[in-house]
Amino acid sequence: MRTWQRWTVAARARERERSERGPSGLSLLPWLLMGVGALSHLLQGEAPNPWIGGLGLLTFNTLYIAIVFRAFDARRREAPLTWWLLAALGALTFALAIGYGREWLLFFPLLGLAVGAVVRRGRRLPVITLPLVLAVGVVTFWRDGWNSFGVVYGTFISVMVTAAILALDETVRQLRATREELARTAVEKERLRFSRDLHDLLGHTLSVIVVKSEVVRRLAPSDLDAALAQVADIESVGRQALTEIREAVTGYREGSLATELDRARDALSSAGIEPVVRRSGPLLEPRTEALLSWVVRESTTNAVRHSGASRCEIALDGAPDRVRLTVTDDGRGPAAGPPRPGSGLRGLRERVAAAGGTLESGPAARGGFRVTAELPMETPGPHEGEPTR
Repeated sequence: MRTWQRWTVAARARERERSERGPSGLSLLPWLLMGVGALSHLLQGEAPNPWIGGLGLLTFNTLYIAIVFRAFDARRREAPLTWWLLAALGALTFALAIGYGREWLLFFPLLGLAVGAVVRRGRRLPVITLPLVLAVGVVTFWRDGWNSFGVVYGTFISVMVTAAILALDETVRQLRATREELARTAVEKERLRFSRDLHDLLGHTLSVIVVKSEVVRRLAPSDLDAALAQVADIESVGRQALTEIREAVTGYREGSLATELDRARDALSSAGIEPVVRRSGPLLEPRTEALLSWVVRESTTNAVRHSGASRCEIALDGAPDRVRLTVTDDGRGPAAGPPRPGSGLRGLRERVAAAGGTLESGPAARGGFRVTAELPMETPGPHEGEPTR
């Protein structure tokens, strides 16, 4: 059973590989059987100068095989050598048709197959096909009269059908490659989204847990009830983090700015930093709120971790067309933190830019560190708030 499964998987892999490669020159080789009539004409001794005819037949087959194999390689198909070979095949076909007639006229549809395989699409196709068909009509009518109509029609159909089928196959394979590339891009975007969400979620949550654990350690010897209250907060933060991680995994997490501001107050207060929150302006769209929630979370997490500040101000100001969020602390500034913006701020900057906004971070005018995010805003309704502490 396992051997059968392995054979099936291998067969599917080979089939997928063949479909990705597309057809090859082998698909046009069976049409060379149309030259059997000319070969029979030579063998029966009915053709004048049979050695010249035999050499012409051998040369025709050689040129035809070389051209159709080069036609299925995109790089070699456009090479000058391919066009020279096609021109030589055309000249030889007309020479054999004029010299021998009869069964040798069937080489014209073979020439049409070679032309269709090389030209395929574009303005060159009618420019080459129409003169070719007219010339074939003149030669075949001269050699075979009205009975040559089938050869002329067969030549035209050979060019157009071959070009259409091969062009369609090439288009389908390009569309398949584009679809696979889009799928890979979607997977990469989802991985990037998840890694950013996980970084922001866990960074903030672990910082709060660390700060509250330090508070528990300080309070436990003197105030057991207060220490237990902090332990309950740690449990609540952990449960909330689990919920947010599940939502981040499924991609349905939408941040509430009011909830995030409350968490920021709690985290800053637990770290001994005085929180000041000012909010004014109209109500925000859910997507704008979610993005600003991430900015609040990341900024307050950095303030708790790196700033050593005593005060942190979060100001949200809305205008008819833009909304601005500013998070400023009075700590030691960026020198206390990493030497360059971390992955959290870089990810936020990319998110804000994708939404048509800007995010700037750096030293504040009076010391400390400042993060400023601006986003375009739609205004579903009025909402004014007062400064809160």
